[in-house]
Amino acid sequence: MEKNWLLQYPEEIPHEIEIDEKPLQFYLEDAARKHPEKPALDFLGKRMNYGEVYEGALKMANQLRSLGIRKGDRVAIMLPNSPQSVISYYGVLMAGGIVVQTNPLYTERELEHQLTDSGSKTIICLDLLFPRVEAVKKRTSLEHVIVTGVKDYLPFPKNLIYPFVQKKQTNIVVRVEYNDTIHSFRKLLDEGDMSPIDVEVDAKEDLALLQYTGGTTGPAKGVMLTHYNLVANTMQCRYWMYKAKYGEEKILGALPFFHVYGMTCVMNFSIMYLSEMIILPKFDPKQVLKAIGKHKPTMFPGAPTMYIALLNDPNIKSYDLSSIASCISGSAPLPIEVQESFEEITKGNLVEGYGLTEASPVTHANFLYGNRVIGSIGVPWPNTEAAILSAETGAIAEEKEVGELMIKGPQVMKGYWNQPEETASTFHDGWLLTGDMGYMDEKGYFYIVDRKKDMIIAGGFNIYPREIEEILFEHPKVKEATVIGVPDPYRGETVKAFVVLKDGVTCTEEDLDTHCRKYLASFKVPRLYEFRDELPKTMVGKVLRRVLVEEEKQKLQENAKENA
Repeated sequence: MEKNWLLQYPEEIPHEIEIDEKPLQFYLEDAARKHPEKPALDFLGKRMNYGEVYEGALKMANQLRSLGIRKGDRVAIMLPNSPQSVISYYGVLMAGGIVVQTNPLYTERELEHQLTDSGSKTIICLDLLFPRVEAVKKRTSLEHVIVTGVKDYLPFPKNLIYPFVQKKQTNIVVRVEYNDTIHSFRKLLDEGDMSPIDVEVDAKEDLALLQYTGGTTGPAKGVMLTHYNLVANTMQCRYWMYKAKYGEEKILGALPFFHVYGMTCVMNFSIMYLSEMIILPKFDPKQVLKAIGKHKPTMFPGAPTMYIALLNDPNIKSYDLSSIASCISGSAPLPIEVQESFEEITKGNLVEGYGLTEASPVTHANFLYGNRVIGSIGVPWPNTEAAILSAETGAIAEEKEVGELMIKGPQVMKGYWNQPEETASTFHDGWLLTGDMGYMDEKGYFYIVDRKKDMIIAGGFNIYPREIEEILFEHPKVKEATVIGVPDPYRGETVKAFVVLKDGVTCTEEDLDTHCRKYLASFKVPRLYEFRDELPKTMVGKVLRRVLVEEEKQKLQENAKENA
C-alpha cells in the first residue's frame, strides 16, 4: 500500500514520532514540579496553577487509596467540565485506578448498565446528579460515592450566590447526607495528604480509561484505552499543531471532558503542553463568546454545531475573536460555509478532522497550516496507517474505490471490556474496522461517504437507533418503531422516529416524548415523529431503514424546489 499522504506532509510534521512510554499522570506531575506557578485553568473566574491542580489530584489519589482503590480498580467520574473533573481524572490515575467517564446526561437505566458493566467501585459525581446515582447504587458494585458541587470551586462571592441561581434554573435542591460511604469532595481534599504514591505502570499494557461507546447491537461497550494510547494521541495532536508554543497557549474547554475528543484535545493536551484551560461547564454560545473576548484563547477544538451556534448569535460581531489561531473540528462533518465564515470572523484556521472512540480518538485531519481539501477528512496523523477494505475482494481497495475505512496506530484501543468476541469482530488482520465507508484519492486524502452502521450523529453525540427503538417498543401502544437520522441545519442530524401503533389505540407525539425522556438522555430523544400504518420491509420482515432515509431525502429535495 502506497502511503501517498506522507508526500503531502509539510516539512514541519515528521512522518514518525517517538511516543513516550510514560503514564499519563506523569505530565501533570512534571508540570507541577517544573512550573508550579504557571496558570493551569480558569473556571468562571476561579484560577488554579499547576501546583494547585497537582496538589488536589494527589490528595484525591490518597483519599481514593484510603477508600480501598488499588491498581486496576475502576472509578467512575460523572461531572461537567470543572476543576473537579480534572483533579478527579488525574487523581484516579495517580491512585492506580482506571477512569470510567460517565455522561452526566445519562438516565438511571444507562448509568446502571455502565456502572455494572465496568464494575466501578467508586463514583465521583455532581450534587445535582446524586439522586440518580443513589437510585441505582444498590444494583451496582459501587461502594463509595464522592459528591461535589459547582460552587465548590467558584470564587467569592459567586460561590455564595450560585446555590440560589442553581435553584432558580433547575428548581432542584439536593441535600446530601454524608456518612461512611457518601463523601464530600471538598472535605476529602481539605483532609487529604500529599504522601507520594508509587504505582508501577506499564504504559502499553495498563488501562487508563474505559470510555463507553454505543453499538448498533446490544448495550454500550467499554473501550479499553491504555496510558500509551492516550499519550500517543495527545503527542500526535501536538505535532499536527506544530505552530503551538509550549507553555504559551490558552485552550477553550467547551467540549465536554467526559467525551474522548474533549479529554484528549483539550484536557490532556493542555496538561502535556503546559497550556491554560479556559473551562466552561457547558456549551452556551453567549458564554463562549464572552469567554473568548475576555480570556483570548488561542485554540478552540470543537464540533460543527458549536461553530454554527456562534455564527448564528446576533451579537457575534460585538466580540473580538481574533485571538483564536487554531481549531480542529470533529464529531461530525464540517460544512464548508461554516468553515469559511468562522475563519473570516476569527482570521484563524478551522479544519475538519476524523476519529472514533476506539482510536483515542483522532486518526485523520486536514492540515491546519498547509494544503487542505474541502470535503475530505484529511490525511492520517503521524505513526498512523489507514486503508480502505474492499467489500468485493476483501483486500485493500484501489484508489477511489469505496470500502470500509481501517486504521492502525499507537492510539488504537486494546479492545472492548470483557467482550472478546466484539473485539475480534472489530479487527481485521490487525486493522481496526471503523464502520465508516469511504475512499482514498491519489494524493492520500480520505473521504467518508456513508456509515456502514446506522449510527446518527446529532450535535456531536453518537446516537444508535436500536437503543431508541427498544425504548419505543416498550410503550404499551407501540406496535413497531424505526429510527433514522434526518438532516438538521444546526445539529447535523436529528432523530426521527417512524411509529406504527397497535390497532384501535391513539397516541400523540407528546405521549412518546414523555415516555422516551424517562429512559433516554435528552440528546437521544426523537425530535420528530411520523405515525404510519406500516413500515417498508423485506420479504423476511426486516425493516428497510434505507427506504425511509431515501424518502426523507426526496422530501427535502421537493421542499427545496418549491422554495427555490
